[in-house]
Amino acid sequence: MKVLGITGGVGSGKSQVLAYLQEKYHASVSQMDEVAKRLQKKGTPCYTKIVREFGAEIAGPDGELDRVRLGAAVFSDAGKRKILNRIVHPAVLEEVSRDIAEKESRGVKLYVVEAALLPDVGRELCDELWYVYAAEEVRRRRLKDSRRYSDEKITRMIESQPSEERFRQVCTAVIDNSGTFEDTKKQIGDKLTL
Repeated sequence: MKVLGITGGVGSGKSQVLAYLQEKYHASVSQMDEVAKRLQKKGTPCYTKIVREFGAEIAGPDGELDRVRLGAAVFSDAGKRKILNRIVHPAVLEEVSRDIAEKESRGVKLYVVEAALLPDVGRELCDELWYVYAAEEVRRRRLKDSRRYSDEKITRMIESQPSEERFRQVCTAVIDNSGTFEDTKKQIGDKLTL
């Protein structure tokens, strides 16, 4: 089984690439952000540690973590982001490793791990690491159109992620997703060997 890491900044089009890999190559996909959210549900060890560190007010009326409040706290404070990452990242890596082993035992040929933070967290799980690149103006336009984010929010999100230089340093391939998706599909086909 090949384990392919997909990474890139917010708005680069990673979700579209993942959907294509599932459809065309029958990839099993694990999005680390989704795994992290699942592992932070009320009653989990991560949830308990987060509430202990950030205070009970980080939970909403339903008792679950208030993701907006938590996001605001960590995007504006690097120290708090480090605390959250120390709690969540090891649990996510353990869960994804377990899932990789389970899928391999079932004969899955392509397993894709996706996360914007793969250059720093989780790349050891991957045989190859691909950087889905899109020019910043393209990313900004996509985020405004699809998510209605403000320029300020987009800037904060971009600044909280690894730099383009860092992505290019650690990745084994670059997929330029600034143009048409037909061009992106051709690049994927050229680079993917199973």
